[in-house]
Amino acid sequence: MIEINRVSAWLEAHIEGLRGPFEFNMIAGGRSNITYRVVDSTGKQVVLRRPPTGHVLATAHDMAREHRIISAVGKTAVPVPKTLGVCTDLEVNGSPFYVMSYVEGEVLDSQTKARVMTPAVRRTASENLIDVMVALHDVDIDAVGLGDLARRDGYIERQIKRWSAQWENSKQRELPEMEEVERLLREGMPQQLGATIAHGDYRFGNCLTDTSTGEIKGVLDWELCTLGDPLADIGYLGVYWSDPGAEARKENDPSGLEGFPTYKEMVAMYGQKSGRDVSNIGYYVAFSSWRLAVISEGVYARYVHGAMGKSDYDPAPLQRSVEVMVESALHALQGGKK
Repeated sequence: MIEINRVSAWLEAHIEGLRGPFEFNMIAGGRSNITYRVVDSTGKQVVLRRPPTGHVLATAHDMAREHRIISAVGKTAVPVPKTLGVCTDLEVNGSPFYVMSYVEGEVLDSQTKARVMTPAVRRTASENLIDVMVALHDVDIDAVGLGDLARRDGYIERQIKRWSAQWENSKQRELPEMEEVERLLREGMPQQLGATIAHGDYRFGNCLTDTSTGEIKGVLDWELCTLGDPLADIGYLGVYWSDPGAEARKENDPSGLEGFPTYKEMVAMYGQKSGRDVSNIGYYVAFSSWRLAVISEGVYARYVHGAMGKSDYDPAPLQRSVEVMVESALHALQGGKK
C-alpha cells in the first residue's frame, strides 16, 4: 500500500519541515480511500490519503480532485485540514496521493466516543454540525475556483444514473428491492433548489469534533463531493441519525444519546438557518439510503477482492447492511423518516 522508501523521499523533498525516517499508520474508520497518519523523526504528524488498490471509481478515488476541493474549501469559513501537497507521479507509489495537516479531534462514529461529552456539549456539537453544513452550502462556488467541478443542474438525476450503473458493476448478488427503490426515486424526483457544494458524506463520522466544547475542528472525506442539491447533505445526515431515547439501529449512531436533538429538530434547524424549504426531506433520506447501499456493496466488493489491504475488519455485516439500507429507503419513500 505504501512504498516506504520512495514515499519517504517524496515527503522530504516536497513537504516543508518533514524529516525521515517516517512511521506510517493506517487510520481506522475509512472504508473507501485509504488514510495514513504519518509521523516524522521529530514527532510531527501529517495525514496521507491514497485510493484503494482495485474497483475504484473515477471521481471518488481521484486524489488530485479531492486535494483541489479541500484546498478551495480551505479558503472559506468551513473548517478543513490544510492541504500540504499532492503527488500524481505513479512512479512514487503506484497511485496518486495527497498530504494534509493532522487535526486534533474525535471522530464521533460510536456512542462510546460520544459518552465522554455532556448532554449540553452534545447539543452544541449538533448545532455546530448544522452551522458548518450551512456555511458549506453558502460558499460562492465560482469565487473559490470550483465552478467547473461538475454540472450544477439535474443533480439527483445524475446521481441516480451514476449509482445505478455502479450497482451493476459492483453487486455481489441480485437484490430486486434496489431496482424498486430506483424506480420510485425516478418517479418522485423533486425540483432542485439551486446548486451548492454538496459534500456527499456529511455526518459526525466524517468530522473531527472537540468533545469538550462541541466545536467542529475539521470536515473530512471529500471523495463524494460535487456540485448539486444542498438538501442531499441534510437528507444523508438522516441515514446516520438515531433520535435520542430510541433504540439505536447500530452502535455507531452517537445521536441516540441524551442531549442530541432529534433528526426532525436537525432538519428544522437547517431549514431555519439556510432559508431552504425542507418539507420534502423524506425523499432525500430515501435517496441517501439507496445510494449508501450501493456504496456499501462496492466497499464489500473491494474487501472481498483484497483491494483494501490487510485489515482485521470483518466485511460480512456489510452484506446485511445493504439490505437494511434499501428497506430504510422504501420506508422513507412511504413517509417514514422526516
